[in-house]
Parts: sequence; C-alpha cells; structure tokens
Amino acid sequence: MATTKTTAFKLPSVLAFSRKLEVSDALMKSGLWSDIDQSDTWQPIALHEKRNRATHSQFGAKDDDKSKPNLSWGDDATLPHDTDTLRISFTLKTLGQLEEPIACNSPEFEEKVNQVVKAYRTEYQFKELATRYANNIANGRFLWRNRVGAESVCIRVKHGKETWSFNAYDYSLNEFSLSTNDSNHAFAQLVAVIQNGLQGDGFEYLEITAFAKLGLGQHVWPSQEMVLGIPKGEKTKILFKLNDCAAMHSEKIGNALRTIDTWYTDDSNPKAIAVEPYGSVTSRGEAHRITNNGSKNDFYTLFLKWLKDDEIPVEQQHYVIATLIRGGVFGGNE
Repeated sequence: MATTKTTAFKLPSVLAFSRKLEVSDALMKSGLWSDIDQSDTWQPIALHEKRNRATHSQFGAKDDDKSKPNLSWGDDATLPHDTDTLRISFTLKTLGQLEEPIACNSPEFEEKVNQVVKAYRTEYQFKELATRYANNIANGRFLWRNRVGAESVCIRVKHGKETWSFNAYDYSLNEFSLSTNDSNHAFAQLVAVIQNGLQGDGFEYLEITAFAKLGLGQHVWPSQEMVLGIPKGEKTKILFKLNDCAAMHSEKIGNALRTIDTWYTDDSNPKAIAVEPYGSVTSRGEAHRITNNGSKNDFYTLFLKWLKDDEIPVEQQHYVIATLIRGGVFGGNE
C-alpha cells in the first residue's frame, strides 16, 4: 500500500465517526417451529411480573439476614405453553463513506484518514470484515442467551426480492475462515451485500429474522433496562419492551454483530470479542487491548501509527477499520 511520509500526527481535539452498521431494536414473538413460513401466526411475547421469596445468598450477607427471606420482584418473559419457538426480527443498514468523519477540527488529519481508508478499500474491499459480520448474522450470535439450549436455530435474511436461509449451527462463533468460490451461495451473496454497503456512497438494507426452537413454555431473554437508584421495595428487574412486545436493544444486537476481534492476541484459538478501542469485555472485567507481548495494541496506538506511515500488520488494519465502522467519539481530549 503506497504511502507518503508526513509530519507527526496527534489526535485532534474533535474527532467522531458515525456507525456504519445501523441496527434496529429487535422484536420477540412466539409460535410453532412447524409454522415458520406462516408469518401471520406469530404473536408478540408479553412481559409479566414475578414476585418470589428467595434467600440471601450473596457473599458477606449479614448473619441476621441469612435466615430471612429475600423478596424478589421483577419482569419475566416466557414462551406460551402452546408454542415452542422464539422469533426475533430486526433490520440492518450497512453504510458507506467510512473515510469521512462526521466531526474533525483538523483538515490535515482528516485528509490523512481519507487517504488511509481509501487505500484500505482499494486493497481489501472490506472482504474480511464483511465475511465476519455475515458470519455473525448466519450463526445467530445476536440471539445471545436465547441461542443456548436451542434444539434448532434458523436464520433468514431478506434483501430486496432475495431471501437466504442459514442453519446457525453450521457457522462457528469463533472461526471466520469460511469462504466459498460459488458466488451464488447464500453466504457469499450476503457477504457481497455487506461489502457493497461498506464500499459505496449509499447503503444496503437487510431484514433479519431468527427462529430458535426452545421448547414449550421455555424462558426467553429480552434486554434488561439499566435503571439506577431504584427505591427499596420497588421492582428491581425491568425488561425492555416495545408496544407491549418483549424486545432486545439495538446496542446489544450491534455488539453481537461486531464480535469479530480475534486479532487482539497471538493465541492460536482465540475467543472472538466485540470490536472496542481497548478490547473491553465488561462482563469479564477485562480489557484485552492494553498490551500484547509488551507492546500496546489499542485502537489509538495502532490508528496513529498507521497514519504516521508506520507499518501495522494486516490483521490490525482490519481491526482499526472495524473500530471506525463501530463509530464513536475519538478526539484527543479526555
């Protein structure tokens, strides 16, 4: 990739990129696996409340509390007892013009970003990233806990007049090397659509529906709302709903789609994590991209190094571009 030496760069105080994978919230409905093709039979899943008499089992509980009941009050969601399958549906837009920040107060910096992204597009055409995003659609990662213990998982993707169907268990959660030389293969067509969206000046629009056969009356897992400062004695678990239909946050769906970073470590069998500037996995209390073999491999370090015309490995170029696709505020001020 030809580059021209330039003066040392530092992050401008104002720098922001918009998301290029724009995801809707996801609605959750119930039905029978045998009725997958009958869209009018699927009914919204309603939330209901549960009040339970639990125990104080947390570490450090006071002795006086250990023998007392711990009253629990919160939302819950299940399939009705006459249905065995969860349907989750959302839409996805893949957008182009990645090289253009939505805010940047350094024209020189913006021009350099423009050059680097255009050179990346020319050399790699977003093929690697599109393949990984497509894999996370086909494998149903966005189902999160709803994927666990499912007897069968079918993913259907609609693009215009085309509809592609995938068996989620045919696609790995941590390996992204799947490719096909058959351009008519459903997966190859999905990859091509995502590529077109990322490379172009417009967008590509997909409608994505997942069916997970869980069993009659089984639990389902909508997103949980983060509510701070709940008064004592009030409901403590509040689940997300849209128009009285259980739902999942777009942020949670988006996090699953961008769980493609296996480049944060030199391990031979890495577990994919979501693309984040510091490789943060808050559920594990870890930030994987602070150091790697003694050197920093976070987004800011790699991004500035690349812009200064220093070579960074191809896999880290993919990571930097994926972080820009993620979007965010990356200015040099704390």
